[in-house]
Amino acid sequence: MITDRARQLIERLSTKRVLVVGDLMLDEFIYGRVSRISPEAPVPVVEVTRQVYYPGGAANVARNLREFTASVGLMGLVGECEHAGRLRSLLAAQGIGLDGIQSDPAYQTIVKTRIIARQQHVVRVDRERKSAPPERVHASALAWLGAHIQEFDAVILEDYGKGFLTQGFVDEIGRITAGADRILTVDPNVHNPLRWPGATAIKPNRAEAFAAVGRQPTEAIAPANTDPALAEVGAALLQKWGAPMLLVTLGEQGMMLFQRGQDAYALPTRAQEVFDVSGAGDTVIALFTLCLAADSTPEEAAEVANHAAAVVVGKLGTATVTPAELLASFAAHA
Repeated sequence: MITDRARQLIERLSTKRVLVVGDLMLDEFIYGRVSRISPEAPVPVVEVTRQVYYPGGAANVARNLREFTASVGLMGLVGECEHAGRLRSLLAAQGIGLDGIQSDPAYQTIVKTRIIARQQHVVRVDRERKSAPPERVHASALAWLGAHIQEFDAVILEDYGKGFLTQGFVDEIGRITAGADRILTVDPNVHNPLRWPGATAIKPNRAEAFAAVGRQPTEAIAPANTDPALAEVGAALLQKWGAPMLLVTLGEQGMMLFQRGQDAYALPTRAQEVFDVSGAGDTVIALFTLCLAADSTPEEAAEVANHAAAVVVGKLGTATVTPAELLASFAAHA
C-alpha cells in the first residue's frame, strides 16, 4: 500500500466506533537496577526506581484503538478493589467508555506485575483466579450490549483465557452483532477453545492456529506463502470457524491472510528492531478491525495491522502506536 493511500485510510479511522469485549487486566511495571545478588538466595536484588501502570488484556486493545478514534467502549469484569479503581481511572483518563464494564465484589481484578532491570525482564507475577463469572454478570453485559449495539461499527472479542468469554456468552454476542449487521472480530486463546458464530474475521497466532485444528506446529518455512502445513491449517480453520477471513500472525515472518475462495495473502514483517512483543497481538486486532470498519479491503487492513505491529514491538512494555508513527512506517517502506 502506498503512503498516500495509508494516510487516507488512517484519516477515516477517526469516525469509527468500536467496542472491545474480553478479559480486563491491570499491567504493573516495576523498573529498577541490579547491583548485587541476594544473600538469602541466588537471585538478583532489584532496587526499585519507578513504578507505572497501564490497562492490560482487552483494555490494551482499547488503548490501541483510542490512538486512532475517540469512540471506544469496553466490556469486561473487574472486582471492587484498589486495582479495579486504578484500572478504571486509567481508562477514564484516556477517554475510553466504561459503561459496559461489569463489577463483582467477589471477583479478583487481574494484575500482571513485570519487574524489569536494565531493560531485562527479570520476573512476572500474576494475581488472578480463572473462573467464569456469575450468570447475572453475563446477563447484565448482554442487556447492555443489546441496548447499545447501534452505537458501534464493530465489536472485538479479545480472549485471554481468564474466564470472561464462555460459549453461551459468545453465542449471544454473535447473535446480537449479526442482528445489527456489525463487524465482529476475534482474537482467540488456545486454552479456551470456543466456536465463534457470526465472526467476520479471526486472528490467531501460528501456534494457536495449529492447536485449533489439533495439529502440532511444524517448523516454519520461509517465505510463509510456500509453507504447505500453514496453508492446510488456514484452509481447515476457515472451514471449522466459518468466518470469511482468517489473519494468522507469524512473528518474525509477518502475517498471512486467508479468505474463502482466494489465494492466501502473505505480508512480510516490517519490524526493524524487536524489544518487546507483549501486546503486539492487541495492536494487530485493533487496527485490523478498525480498518475493516472504515471499509478498507481485507488486504489493506492486514497491511496497516502489520505496520502497526512492527512499530509496537520496537517499544518496551505494553505499548501503542500513534497515527504519525504508523505513517512513518509506511513512508520508510515505500
